[in-house]
Amino acid sequence: MSTSLKNETRRYQWVGKLLRGSLIPALLFVLAPAAQAQTTEQVPVGEGTPPAQLPPPRSDHDPQPMVPAPTVPLTGVTKQAGVGGTQSYGRAGVLEFGGSAGFSAASNYSRFELSPSFGMFAIDNLELSLITGFSHFRITPSGGERVTATEVKALLEPSLHIPFSDVVFGFLGVGAGFNYVSGHDAGFALQPRIGANFLIGRSGVLTPAFSVNYSTVDALRTEAGTILAVQTSYGMNIGYTVMW
Repeated sequence: MSTSLKNETRRYQWVGKLLRGSLIPALLFVLAPAAQAQTTEQVPVGEGTPPAQLPPPRSDHDPQPMVPAPTVPLTGVTKQAGVGGTQSYGRAGVLEFGGSAGFSAASNYSRFELSPSFGMFAIDNLELSLITGFSHFRITPSGGERVTATEVKALLEPSLHIPFSDVVFGFLGVGAGFNYVSGHDAGFALQPRIGANFLIGRSGVLTPAFSVNYSTVDALRTEAGTILAVQTSYGMNIGYTVMW
């Protein structure tokens, strides 16, 4: 081989080594980040925020809301209710004591009644009262002789009192209990009432009322058994009580 041919072969080998040792790694160094960027870049599909920009997930423990508890007034017995005091008629804790007198009549009898009563407003505008009654009446049976008798009764009455003004209340109550008539057995008594309360003076209460009285004052004995006879009457009475 000639000397010139050998020199030419060496020159090409040196150029190949140079390209393999310096240029190719350099090109790979430049192109590698671009290729890597193309493979790791994330493009969201549709609307939304890339996950890297969202806050990390965590458990959410919401507190349980407080529940209401039933309450009752703790006022107890009120002192000095009425004018000059802080408690008006109808407020919880107000006591009422007094009585009423009345006259009632039905088709076959007449009655005069005296009824002491004691009450307390358990909650505002709702009163629980104990009403006692002492009555003297005359009964005229059909085709019989007129007789007189005395009745004693005791009723427990819840009543609702609605204020129409500072001194006028309307009320509705239903009393239930027992009654006893001289010469007869004890029976059941029911007395609905409707009327008004008028505040008088410092602590007085005037109460006119209309009442319907149902009472089992006698027992009828038949072949089929014993039947309670219900006596119905209507009446008006006027009561006066004092509150404190």
